[in-house]
Amino acid sequence: MNTSELIYSGKTKDLYALPNNNVLLVFKDDVTGEGDVIDPGANTVIGKVEGKGRKSLAMTDHFFKKLKTAGIPTHLVNADVDKGTMEVRRAEPLGKDINGAGGLEFICRTRPWGSFSRRYQNYIRDSEQKFNYLVEITVKDDERGDPQINDETIIALGLVSETHLEQAKNITRHVSRIVEADLREKGLILIDMKIELGLVDGVVVVIDEVSADAMRVMDENGKVLDHSTLFASLIQ
Repeated sequence: MNTSELIYSGKTKDLYALPNNNVLLVFKDDVTGEGDVIDPGANTVIGKVEGKGRKSLAMTDHFFKKLKTAGIPTHLVNADVDKGTMEVRRAEPLGKDINGAGGLEFICRTRPWGSFSRRYQNYIRDSEQKFNYLVEITVKDDERGDPQINDETIIALGLVSETHLEQAKNITRHVSRIVEADLREKGLILIDMKIELGLVDGVVVVIDEVSADAMRVMDENGKVLDHSTLFASLIQ
């Protein structure tokens, strides 16, 4: 592996600095969850699933190619699915904290589900309600449970400029439409998904990954698909 130094070790990926100033993402087989239940949205690693990292990378490569065709910029340079690695341009995550860590996650919802339903259960009048790509934003902070943050707070704290924030929300919706359309062709339904965005040369781009680790998808019978099943449905 042509790496020089470990920059960061995360729950599902390790990041290495490359001599050309790019970054190498190494996808891991670690899974997160609570107790014995696997949950991609959880903050605790509970074990490993053989081959899971390569599957996440294959899905990310699949969707990033779709985004490129649609003219949506990403930080991808190239991916080696067999090795489970992805070379990317170095990006500055939107909304990183004063220590240079953290950042923002942009969640797009097509219907009430999961934590949204728990938060607003007394206000949801129709469980079959569809959203027009509702965007929510959270702070990447495991210690505080990834709290939500609104636009005015983001601007007041100087985390992201108004222009970049609006661009980020529009990109989030656009990405969700593309992913939703791709899933629909396979008879699948996008419930919600999250993406991370950053700046490369002052331009807002999609960073990190777009895979089963970052979305909830169900079949036409309403069954939510696990990581391996979604991979098998997407990557023929």
